[in-house]
Amino acid sequence: MNKVFIIGLPRTGTTSVSVALLEHGFKVAHIGLTKKAFEVADVVSDVPCFCDYPQLDKIFPGSKFIYINRPIQPWINSIQMLLTKMAPNLADKTGTFHPILKRCFKQTFGDLSADDLLDEARLKQCYLSHQQAVYRYFADRDDLLTIKLNEPNSLHTLLRFIGVSDNVIADNNTTDFPVLNVGSHVASWGEYKHPNKVNTNLAGVEHRKFFDYQKLGLMG
Repeated sequence: MNKVFIIGLPRTGTTSVSVALLEHGFKVAHIGLTKKAFEVADVVSDVPCFCDYPQLDKIFPGSKFIYINRPIQPWINSIQMLLTKMAPNLADKTGTFHPILKRCFKQTFGDLSADDLLDEARLKQCYLSHQQAVYRYFADRDDLLTIKLNEPNSLHTLLRFIGVSDNVIADNNTTDFPVLNVGSHVASWGEYKHPNKVNTNLAGVEHRKFFDYQKLGLMG
């Protein structure tokens, strides 16, 4: 196994999964925007993984992928809140967010300045389109696990899937994912302190460069 990528959409529980894996000894980046962050981390979640899983699959062969399947209506309510908060910073020219973050949200949700951005039917289609694309890509493969965080033993199922032994799982004595970023809260990852956290913008010998998909022949 090379890496673990959490490819569920934002507001599906990526922070909860990330924190749970920190507690099991993995180095985790919740959002990875540099090559160095990906090199150092054992696990990367959220941006850009939910968009770039085909490219990451090629760059890190042998990796495992986790798709989080959250019930659609609660997800819609949550993503409406997040998009409302983030919209000014996602704007093409004036937004302050990192270009990779802007790209991933635009790729997933379309025109971020659209009048119907928060429309329930539109967001439902975005969710289903992403889900169907994931399932098409990983069809007939055994390196994707789909989980629902509120189902019994889902954490144990994930840990076994990524190679954690039953003895280690039992020693840790953790049975459920932590419940984080509830309601309008979005900052749980930043507030959580742990030595295994990997900086989103970790710099290396190439400073804060990201993967050049075009040069690597991974576009399209």
